Amino acid sequence: MEVHLIIRGALNHAVKRGLVNRNVALVAHAPKLKAIPKVEPQAWTAQQLQAFMQAAPGHRLFPALWLLASTGMRRSELLGLRWDDIDLRKARVSVNRGLVAVAYELRESRGKTPNSRRSIGLDPTTVRVLQAWRNWQRAERDVAGVKSEDWVFTNSEGKPVHPHSISQTFERIAARAGVPRIRLHDVRHTHGTLLIKAGVPVKVVSERLGHGNPAFTIDTYPHVLPGMQAEAARTFEQLINEARPRSPGRSAGRRTA
Repeated sequence: MEVHLIIRGALNHAVKRGLVNRNVALVAHAPKLKAIPKVEPQAWTAQQLQAFMQAAPGHRLFPALWLLASTGMRRSELLGLRWDDIDLRKARVSVNRGLVAVAYELRESRGKTPNSRRSIGLDPTTVRVLQAWRNWQRAERDVAGVKSEDWVFTNSEGKPVHPHSISQTFERIAARAGVPRIRLHDVRHTHGTLLIKAGVPVKVVSERLGHGNPAFTIDTYPHVLPGMQAEAARTFEQLINEARPRSPGRSAGRRTA
């Protein structure tokens, strides 16, 4: 299918330039495009995520991995952060751009979807992790005399962290932690899954993840719903039992003559 499109486009260009009289690819039947198997998202449990985090401290990219897990950002969004995007006093991070690798070269992107640009609330622990990282990063730059473009996550040379580098680091730490093997992108799914299981409204989860709408979030996390359905049934049963009228008790004492 892709080869047919390329040939058809090339011949269209040739017709416009007068190199050929007609585009013979227009009468050719393009082969049917086979559906690409969908990659099912995987997620760690809270215990597995904690085990991974306990194996990560001491590594230069620990703050990046921590922020990734606590916000559910995409890899490109995480690496595209600048310090101007983070307000530690208000405990919020603004996602404004992405950083992707094209032929191994770093390029800035505007985001995967129109909803990619968003503001995400941070918990107190994450704020402390980022503050400690910023202080360490400043001290490193002062000592080494390294100039930086104010990227949040940098290598020892003050350059932005390469996407391949953080993925490889993630895989090595996960193997050392002994947790199930998942993709770095599945840490994002772990964030969403744990929040939905904890009863956080889907709309809030959708906003944190930068999804187009809550319906897309529900379609992305169908594996969470069966357990939530059972929990909802038990909650409803409890509500009905609590509302049931109690049987009148016996008189506390005898009447006097």
